[in-house]
Amino acid sequence: MAIRRTLAVGSGKGGVGKSTVSLNLALAFAEAGRNVGLLDADLYGPDLALMVGLTRRRPTKGINVWQRGARPSIKPLERFGIQLMSMQFLVAEDQAVAWSKPMVELLLHRFATGLDWGDLDVLIVDLPPGTADVQQLVAERLGLDGALLVVTPQDVAHLDAKKVVTMFGTSGVPVIGAVENMSGLACPHCREAIEVFPQVPEDRSLWASGIACLGRVPLDPAVAAAGDRGRPLLLAHPESASAAAFRGLSREVGAALALDPE
Repeated sequence: MAIRRTLAVGSGKGGVGKSTVSLNLALAFAEAGRNVGLLDADLYGPDLALMVGLTRRRPTKGINVWQRGARPSIKPLERFGIQLMSMQFLVAEDQAVAWSKPMVELLLHRFATGLDWGDLDVLIVDLPPGTADVQQLVAERLGLDGALLVVTPQDVAHLDAKKVVTMFGTSGVPVIGAVENMSGLACPHCREAIEVFPQVPEDRSLWASGIACLGRVPLDPAVAAAGDRGRPLLLAHPESASAAAFRGLSREVGAALALDPE
C-alpha cells in the first residue's frame, strides 16, 4: 500500500460546503484517472455516506469491540471510482458516537494507516469544521502534505478560516490555498451573477493574509440536491458551471501537491 499525497480539507465554520467540496474534488481527481481515497474524519457528524447513497439504518453495537482492544477487519468501500471510509459505515445514520479523545485518536489512526487503501495518488481527509481535538490530531499525526480550506463569501467564514490556518501552521502543515464555495448565484432568467452574501472587506479576507484562492464554486441548488439524492453533482450534472469549477479546482490542487511528474 502506498499513498503518494495526503490532503486535509478543512473550514473554520460549519455550513460552508466542505464535505461537498471534498467529495466532488475526489470525483474530479478520479475522472482525471487518479487513484483517490476519501476519509470522512468527522466522526461525530459524518455526512459523506449519505452524499454517495450509502447509509446504515440499523443501529450496531459493533463499535464496542474497539474498546475491548479487538482489531476488526475494516476495508474502505468503493463508490463512483473512489475508495471511501466513514464512521457512518459502522453505525446507523441516527446513532450518536460518544467517544473519548484516546478512542478517537485510535480510530483515526487505523482509518488512515491501518486500512487497505491500496495504491493511492491522493488521500483526501474531510475534517469537521473548527480547530478542536479531531482536527488537531489529523494535523499532527497523519503526515499531511497539505491542507485546503473552504470558505463562503462571508466575513465570519474568512475570520474562522484564519484560525484553521494558524492551527495548521503550528503543526507544520502547509495550507496550499482555499476555495470560495457558494460564490454568487446565476440568475435563472438572465444568467447574470447575483451576490447572495455581502462582500468580505478586502483587508479582512483570507486572501489578504496571503492564502491563495484556488477556485470559486457558484451557489447552485443542484449541488445540495445531488448530494441528498446520493449522486454527487459531478456525476448528476457533469456539464454544469459548478462541475467545471470543481474540475478547475482539482487541477489547481493537483499542481500544488505536485501530483503529476515533471
